[in-house]
Amino acid sequence: MKFFLHVITLLAFSYSFIFASDLVETKEILLKKDVQKKILVKYADKEKLFKFRWTLYKNGGLVVFRSYDKIVAQNVLYLRHENQSFRVELKTKGADSYNVPYMLVRFKEFKQDTKEALFEILLFDDKKQILLEELKK
Repeated sequence: MKFFLHVITLLAFSYSFIFASDLVETKEILLKKDVQKKILVKYADKEKLFKFRWTLYKNGGLVVFRSYDKIVAQNVLYLRHENQSFRVELKTKGADSYNVPYMLVRFKEFKQDTKEALFEILLFDDKKQILLEELKK
C-alpha cells in the first residue's frame, strides 16, 4: 500500500511538470471606481490597446467594462464564485500557433475602506511573443 502511495505521488508531481502552465507574467492593479486602466499589448510589429474599468460593486458583484481589438464587453465578477475572471485572447489563431496567447483578468479583492478593487493580470504565452506595457493615463 505504501508503495502505491509513492507511485501515485510521483505520477502526480511528474504530471504537473509535464503539463506546466505557460504563465509568463503576473501584475496586480488597484483601481478606484470609473478609473480606466490602459495596457498596451505589443507583439511582432503590432500594438493594441486593452482598456478596462469597473463601475459598480453591489451584492458581491463587480461590474467591469473592457475593450480590446474593437471588441467591447461587460462582465460581472464575483470573489467567491466561479465567475471570478475573464479571458482576453491577444492574437488571432494563425497557421503557426494553436495555443493563442491570452490574458486572464481576475478579481482578487474589494477594499471596503478605500472603495478600490484589486485585479490580477495573468499573461499566458507559451512562445513568449507578447509584451504588456502598463500605460499611465
